[in-house]
Amino acid sequence: MIFRQLFDKESSTYTYLIADSKTGEAAIIDPVLENTDAYLQLINELGLTLKLALDTHTHADHITALGKLREQTQCHTMLGEQSHSECASSRFSDKQILRVGEIAIEALYTPGHTDDSYSFLVDHDGHKMLFTGDTLLIRGTGRTDFQNGNAKEQFNSLNRLLALGDNTYVYPGHDYKGWTISTINEEKLFNPRLKPQTAEAYAELMAKLNLPDPKLMDIAVPANQACGNIATK
Repeated sequence: MIFRQLFDKESSTYTYLIADSKTGEAAIIDPVLENTDAYLQLINELGLTLKLALDTHTHADHITALGKLREQTQCHTMLGEQSHSECASSRFSDKQILRVGEIAIEALYTPGHTDDSYSFLVDHDGHKMLFTGDTLLIRGTGRTDFQNGNAKEQFNSLNRLLALGDNTYVYPGHDYKGWTISTINEEKLFNPRLKPQTAEAYAELMAKLNLPDPKLMDIAVPANQACGNIATK
C-alpha cells in the first residue's frame, strides 16, 4: 500500500492519499481546494490513478477539492448519504465498503460533529488505520455546536470508534499542534474529552467550550455543498 499524509497550513487540515501499489488505484480523503495542483503532481509522480475522492463530512473551515479533482481526473467523488450535497458522483452509507485496487475502505457513520460525519477504516495486513475526520482528534474531539451537530450523538460515535481496538492507528482530519498520528489506546488514556462516562456528561462538557465560528464557515459550507464550486450552488 502507498500512503501519504498531507497538510494544509491555512486550515490545519490533514489530507490522506491511499493507493494500492499493485494496481496504482488511489483514493484521497478530505482534499483542500488550494492544494489541488500539489495533489495532482504527487499522484502523477507516484504513477497513480485517482479513483475516489472522499470527504468525511461537509467542512466549515476550508473548501473541498472534490469537484476540481473530478474535473481534472474523472475520479468518482463521494460524501455520506446524510450530506446536503447534490453534486457528488454518489454517496456512501454506514458499513459500505469502498475499494481502490485490493484495498477496502469501510465507511463508518459517526455523527455528532455534523449530521453527515463519517470515519473511514482501512485494515491492511493486520494493521487498522482509522481516518476520523473531525469526530475524534488527537487529545480532542470535534465541536458539536453547528451544522446539526449533537454532542450526545458524538458520544455514541466516539464509543463506536473506541471499540475498534487499542492498536488501531488514529489519523485525524485536523491538528493544531502539529501532531500527526495517535492510537485508540493513547486517546483512551490521555484524551480529556473521553473522560465523561455518560452522554449527558459529555454534552455538558461540550456546551461549555464556547468556541468562535470558523472564519470561512459562511463561505465554505455552501461551497462544499456544491463540491467546492460556489457558482453551482
